[in-house]
Amino acid sequence: MPLFRRHELDAAVQAGILTADQADRLADFMDAGETPSLRDRPRFTLVNVLYYLGGLIALGAMSLFMTLGWNALGGWGGCLTAIFYAMAALGLTHKFLDNALAVPAGIMANLAVAMVPLAIFGAQMALGYWSEDRPYRDYHVFVDWRWLLMELGTLAAGALLLWRYRLPFLMLPLTLTLWYMSMDMVPFLNDGENSWELRKLVSLWFGLAMTALAFWVDLRARRARDFAFWLYLFGVIAFWGGLSSLNTDSELGKLVYGLINVAMVLLGAVLGRRVFAVFGGLGIAGYLGHLSYRVFRDSLLFPFALSLVGLGIVWLGVLWQRHERELAGSLRACLPQSLRELIDRR
Repeated sequence: MPLFRRHELDAAVQAGILTADQADRLADFMDAGETPSLRDRPRFTLVNVLYYLGGLIALGAMSLFMTLGWNALGGWGGCLTAIFYAMAALGLTHKFLDNALAVPAGIMANLAVAMVPLAIFGAQMALGYWSEDRPYRDYHVFVDWRWLLMELGTLAAGALLLWRYRLPFLMLPLTLTLWYMSMDMVPFLNDGENSWELRKLVSLWFGLAMTALAFWVDLRARRARDFAFWLYLFGVIAFWGGLSSLNTDSELGKLVYGLINVAMVLLGAVLGRRVFAVFGGLGIAGYLGHLSYRVFRDSLLFPFALSLVGLGIVWLGVLWQRHERELAGSLRACLPQSLRELIDRR
């Protein structure tokens, strides 16, 4: 039962919200999965664990765990083998979709996309672009601007399959490739030099752009399928990683960093996206650690003042809970219709 559990429906019956007959019919409807939105919603079950475990092992075998022995196939041999794997994965994708198995279909579509950079790598090796002692798994480990052609091919294939199948899990290879590209662009823009300072700025702005794209996708979404999840995840990682690695000796700059992380926590609560709260919480802890160990390390009053701030925040939570309906209604009235609908869905 993806949305409600039986005891929650029983509680609604006791509260007079539903009749017993309505609760039974609603439970039967959701158990049967009569709509795609309910049937396709990911759930933590043994079957889905087996799906994802097997899928991740297969994906890892063709990416992170690829050995140098693959090069023994030769450039064109490796390229054709990757194409064969991709076609087989697409065949399984169609078969699973025909049987209304969206989760394994998404995993197989991901496997097909994962074969694209491997096929391009093989073709490039055959053309002398890569040496035969360069393992493919370096693509997932080292920053190199020469990976860009493989990344562009992966984005094109992933976008095509996403348009064709509308499977949210296909956002994973797309966003992962965009994240790779944000790192590989640095030496491309800097004449082959991998500048650490430039990497920070590119990561920050690239992550911010990806997060904005995720928000746009979220606003346009009208289905239960979550196409924005992976964009949010990698966007926030790239943005927060770049922001946290920026060096500043200014206490004002560090204060701004702390406030940005507070804003991320609040934004995560509003949008219902835990990734903002997780990384925002890490940033707040880091800033408070800086205050404790650097700025106020000899202060007796700092622990007491900080505890009062924490208690004040708890008290704000109590006040919000007491007047949540009035406050939320007033704030929501100031928001655009599309944003109100997004908050309702989340």
